[in-house]
Amino acid sequence: MESTTFDWSCSHTWKQGAKNTAWCLLGCSIGDFGTILFFQLTKIPFPVLAIMILAIINGLITSIILETIILIRQNLEFNKALKTALGMSFISMISMETTMNLTDYFLTGGAILTWWVVPLMLIVGFLTPWPYNYWRLKKYGINCH
Repeated sequence: MESTTFDWSCSHTWKQGAKNTAWCLLGCSIGDFGTILFFQLTKIPFPVLAIMILAIINGLITSIILETIILIRQNLEFNKALKTALGMSFISMISMETTMNLTDYFLTGGAILTWWVVPLMLIVGFLTPWPYNYWRLKKYGINCH
């Protein structure tokens, strides 16, 4: 059985992976933070887990929309752009959303946006999928943006 060593030291791929991850983070954060902020401001009594599930779903939706728009602006047809946005970065988005919401929950005890937790959520949300995005770029040469 032949063993191949994976190269984790390519700075160009890390930079491209960081760019892809940042776009994903922007899209996910819009839906995620918007949902949490809505419930926080309206004080609608809703279970924390349900708010977080809605935040994750809305984060995924806004990220897919943003990535689809970016790809359309790069001259991809709508169907291909949507399929690419769904296929290439969905695992990245799910890991990002899950860790962001877990960070919020463990630090605030709920779905609560505060000035000090948002930067931590963004850092964790960025760092979690970044190695996966690097791996995907390096292994398959696949690039969303």
